[in-house]
Amino acid sequence: MKDTGAMAEHPITLRRYASTDAAATLRCFQRAVRGTASRDYDPEQIESWAPREVDLDAWGNRRASVDTWVAERDGEPVGFTDVDDDGYIDMMFVDPDAARNGVASALVQHVVDIVNARGGAELSTNASITARPFFERHGFHVVTEQRVERRGSVLTNYRMRRVLSTG
Repeated sequence: MKDTGAMAEHPITLRRYASTDAAATLRCFQRAVRGTASRDYDPEQIESWAPREVDLDAWGNRRASVDTWVAERDGEPVGFTDVDDDGYIDMMFVDPDAARNGVASALVQHVVDIVNARGGAELSTNASITARPFFERHGFHVVTEQRVERRGSVLTNYRMRRVLSTG
């Protein structure tokens, strides 16, 4: 476990995903998309991206099959991320109640540390309209704007990349 020290009275702790985190990470994902991202996407797009009915076992199996990390505050999951061997971040979501308190910044720094330790040269992600400014603040740049289809809706996102320092 890694204590980030953010907000001393309520520090963020980062730890590996456990199978018992499936419901909490799914709830975090749905709240982030349905709450935070709803300012940039219409209701149909939101429902396509984060449907209300999700197979919890499939969700948990997916999270367990990749290098997923959970951010906790006061023992409760408040965010999560993952990263593959190529430095691709598929998911990074923070519960709206914990937003703007250093959770996502702690998660992205942890991913940077992981990929640097592996000798990786870059990070990449497909960031939503909502997440794009966050990733830009953390050194990512837009490679291309994309239109992706999810369950019948077309959503805009951005292929983004961050080159890591080699020294």
